[in-house]
Amino acid sequence: MWTAIMWGGIAGSASLLGALAVLFFNVKKRIIGYIMALGVGALIAATTYELLGEAVEKAGFTEAAIGFIGGALIFTIFDIVVSTNGGHKRKHSEGRNEQESGNGGSGIAIFIGTIMDAIPESAMIGVSLIGGHAVGFSLVAAIFISNFPEGLSSTVGLKKDGYSRAKVFTMWGAVIVFSALSSLAGYALLDHASDSIQAIISAFAGGGIIAMVASTMMPEAFKEGGPAVGFITAIGVFVTLLIGSL
Repeated sequence: MWTAIMWGGIAGSASLLGALAVLFFNVKKRIIGYIMALGVGALIAATTYELLGEAVEKAGFTEAAIGFIGGALIFTIFDIVVSTNGGHKRKHSEGRNEQESGNGGSGIAIFIGTIMDAIPESAMIGVSLIGGHAVGFSLVAAIFISNFPEGLSSTVGLKKDGYSRAKVFTMWGAVIVFSALSSLAGYALLDHASDSIQAIISAFAGGGIIAMVASTMMPEAFKEGGPAVGFITAIGVFVTLLIGSL
């Protein structure tokens, strides 16, 4: 139990580290784009091999397909709702535009959207520990790498929107707590579940992660980093596979 909490918290702490980097250093947008592209590749690889691959091995293609498509659909629906209220800014660094100025709910929407991103990722860390297995380091590394630029870019936008350091720290601290609790939930709730249920839930999280990557991280990475992010994304895939093979 405590192992699940620890690794979930570690993965979620990358957001806070990204926020600290922005608050105390001047990080160029292009660098943020590059780091985000690395996170995109890492998450794609971890989702494909750690989540979908294991789901198919555990229960077969049908369960994996149901979970994956369902996860992508549910995330997309929630993303549409959150994004219409300012949550689409959670991986953006420009802050609100003039039309959004005065909309005090955008910061809360960013926070809710970030939590929504963190839940399926962290839950899978807990699932990877079921049965006494060692933590999936490639999955933790992929989530950590992807959370760091999210903390970077979102904090830049929050600063421009007038959020104090105390509020920023509180928001990202809460993300760490939610990440740890999501990891614990993944471990505790699915520990005695059947292989079919575990496979569906694992694939469900994978679908949500891929939908999140495609709708939020990839567009922002290209916007800030340009064509070079294609190569960096490929490096992210390779690094995750390398970590998983060690």
